[in-house]
Amino acid sequence: MKELSRKKIILRKKEQTANEPAGDGLIRLNKFISNSGVCSRREADKIISDGLVTINGEVVTELGRKVSLDDDVRFDGKRLNPERKVYLLLNKPRGFVTTLDDPHAERTVMQLVQNACSERIYPVGRLDMQTTGVLLFTNDGELAKKLTHPSFEKKKVYHVQLDKDFLPEDLVALQKGIELEDGFIAADDIGMIDPQDGRQVGIEIHSGKNRIVRRIFNHLGYNVEKLDRVLFAGLTKKDLPRGRYRFLTQQEINFLKMS
Repeated sequence: MKELSRKKIILRKKEQTANEPAGDGLIRLNKFISNSGVCSRREADKIISDGLVTINGEVVTELGRKVSLDDDVRFDGKRLNPERKVYLLLNKPRGFVTTLDDPHAERTVMQLVQNACSERIYPVGRLDMQTTGVLLFTNDGELAKKLTHPSFEKKKVYHVQLDKDFLPEDLVALQKGIELEDGFIAADDIGMIDPQDGRQVGIEIHSGKNRIVRRIFNHLGYNVEKLDRVLFAGLTKKDLPRGRYRFLTQQEINFLKMS
């Protein structure tokens, strides 16, 4: 039993070593490509042999070639990033600024996820300081662009608490659409959350304009006392306490990439 345990430890150490750059800071080209998410190492050997990979502008067909993380490695002309892709969901609390680095901000969302991983992740889109709820972080630039670009129309659902009861005629107005200073906007869906409390409104919208939900209600004469994003691109904060984060499941990642 002791011998078996010792072998397991050795194998585990070998696996960890295989996933790290060598002592000289170099990594095998096929592993670099595999880490970038293009294909498996075996498939990487094939595209290298076929002359589809360049290193710093030079076509390379030599198997076993090593590169550094600073080298410009490209497949079909697209530069590869060997960093592991990370996808993290935060239930943002109030009082935190959604920014990577702001010397004037006392508290930023980056402080809440700073120990989550070694990779450099960043928030997808923005929530203003007093808005709470679903905020996604990743280092997958292609997915981040897809989720924030208006043409992809990713659904966002907010729970809004107003300073006074929401009038039925204003609900109808938002269903039809209103004209703000920066253009026309309409709710994709809107309704009352609690029939006993006229101040609680649920609104679905896909616009990514700055502070759009607050501006919509301000335009109609309401002050937003609380604003909570409960859904973003199919992701919810269910079972995730305020201020805590979790990593996405592979199923959730696949859904984001496919939808």
